[in-house]
Parts: sequence; C-alpha cells; structure tokens
Amino acid sequence: MYPCELVDLDWIKSAPFRFSNSVDLAITPQQLFDVLADADAWPKWAKVITNVTWTSPPPYGVGTTRTVDMLGGLVGEEEFLAWEPFTYLAFRFNTCSNKVVAAFAEEYTVVETPGGCRLTWTMAQSANGPARLGLVLGGPLMNLSFKWFLANLRRYTDKLYG
Repeated sequence: MYPCELVDLDWIKSAPFRFSNSVDLAITPQQLFDVLADADAWPKWAKVITNVTWTSPPPYGVGTTRTVDMLGGLVGEEEFLAWEPFTYLAFRFNTCSNKVVAAFAEEYTVVETPGGCRLTWTMAQSANGPARLGLVLGGPLMNLSFKWFLANLRRYTDKLYG
C-alpha cells in the first residue's frame, strides 16, 4: 500500500479533478444512510466496487475506517472525515494499492425532499505522473460512470424499499 496525501474536507472543493452528480431517491435520508452503511450494498450499485470491509466497529462516525476493493485490483484504505447522520458524510483514502493515486476523497450530501431525499455525490482526486493525463482525457467517461452508479443506486433503493 502507498500513502496518499491526507486531505481535509476543504480539499474536496478545490481538488484538481472533481466530479459531482445528484440523484433524487424515493427513500428517507435515514434509509439512505442505512444503505451507505451496508458493506454488502456498495457492489450492487457502484459496480466498480467489489468488496467493502468496515475496519472500525459501529457506530460509525468521524475516524471510522474501512477498506474498499475495486475492479482491477485497486484497494483503498479509507478514513471518514465527516459523519453527520442523515445529512453528510465524507472520507479520504489514507493509502492505496496504486501509487498513481496522490489523493482521493468523496463526500455525500443529503437533503430531504417532499418525495424522499436528494443525494449529491462528489468525488475528488489528484494523481501522480502521467496518470494526470488519464484523468483529463478520461474525465468525461468517469463522470458518465458516476451518473450511471447513481441511477443504479436509485434502482437499488426503489427495489429495496419499494
């Protein structure tokens, strides 16, 4: 595992590569947080994720850690920087199995709506070396993938909470 820059919440708003998308869900913010806390749920909607392992016991909060395995053998060891039940959470990679990942963080902002809630998911990243060019060229495709993941989340939660 390679160390990543230990970024903070402010960095998410100023990262060199940012992708932010929203989805309206027909569930309550509490139900959404139940899904986000369920390690088995992530691979069902975020198809790049193959496994999530919480490495801190519940209850989850600031400082909680987990390991996320992704397609291609990428592994990230994450630490939660924020956990405000039903409204906001954010985490960063502390280490990653690929040294091209210089820094990585995500935030999830949840707002209650008349029909359920709206989730805004922001992924922020910086890369080392030639991988920066890959983020520039692949950025639009990555953003489409994130939109697809959120559509999958909507289908998953519709089925789960029908």
